[in-house]
Amino acid sequence: MRIFDTLQEWLAAMRERVPLRVLRWTLGVLIGLLILYYPIGMLWWHKINDDLGFDVTAQSLQPGQSRAVAVAAALIDREVNKTGWVANNPFFTPSAMLDNMPAYQQGIISALARFSFELADQIGRTRGSSEIDGDLKNASGLLQYSGTVWVWDPSVSLAPTATSEEQYEKARKALENYNRRLADGNAVFERRGDNLLATMERIALDLGSSSAVLERQVAEHSSDFIDFQADDMFYNVKGQTYAYYVVLRALGGDFENVLRERELAGVYAQMLNSLHEAAALDPWVVTNGAPDGFFPNSHLTAQGFYLLRARTQLREISDILRK
Repeated sequence: MRIFDTLQEWLAAMRERVPLRVLRWTLGVLIGLLILYYPIGMLWWHKINDDLGFDVTAQSLQPGQSRAVAVAAALIDREVNKTGWVANNPFFTPSAMLDNMPAYQQGIISALARFSFELADQIGRTRGSSEIDGDLKNASGLLQYSGTVWVWDPSVSLAPTATSEEQYEKARKALENYNRRLADGNAVFERRGDNLLATMERIALDLGSSSAVLERQVAEHSSDFIDFQADDMFYNVKGQTYAYYVVLRALGGDFENVLRERELAGVYAQMLNSLHEAAALDPWVVTNGAPDGFFPNSHLTAQGFYLLRARTQLREISDILRK
């Protein structure tokens, strides 16, 4: 009670010293700032980095290292450390209200997770019976980690837990360490046609799965007045195709001899172009209209077209490598 009385006395003293209009003006400013906090913060944080020229310089690579591995590690570093990971940000931060950017970033990580699995399972082993490389195994597992985990995840434990950024950063370091070991001759990167074949087939399956998700969304929700899920799905697939484009372009340099020997340079370039077109799609507003409709546009259908085209070309590459 004494504390309450003291507070009342303090408020009374403030009313005497500060005019009521000043208190109202100050309160109005504070409310205005709170109202603007989220929209301005969202504009500040929002960034879809779809730089299709993203690559690592040849000077940064040592003999024996993989360009694709270096690009994958650089992509993780860009999204986690430079752009800033937002998918797990808590509710009191403006970026927690974003949806397209986190969907895009998680699409990138999903593609890198698939690629790292192929590294561990195929390319980074002498043969299928040989031991899996420790760094690649770690990277593959860490990139499977959920992108929405903050320092506290009550669904798992009441104790602090590893954040998404921490796990992805460990994956980046594992990939970089693997590439350093390649330069030292202490790791394996088998540039064989059968390894490239397996990688192309797995990525084709991944793109096929994404195209099926897009197809279902169009079939079930293109008649909706507004499809509030369309933009999240669009940007998740955009991130996936962007990462595959950047990594597969670099992988083509790693397997340059195989592409030349099997006369695959042309179809490989066509596949990259299809992924490029899918990743370059950038509508002002994503709409999920009927495929044969006049308005609104069917951006998911357009995206799905390039996915299926890239998938077909990946299959063609696999067929040639299998002969």
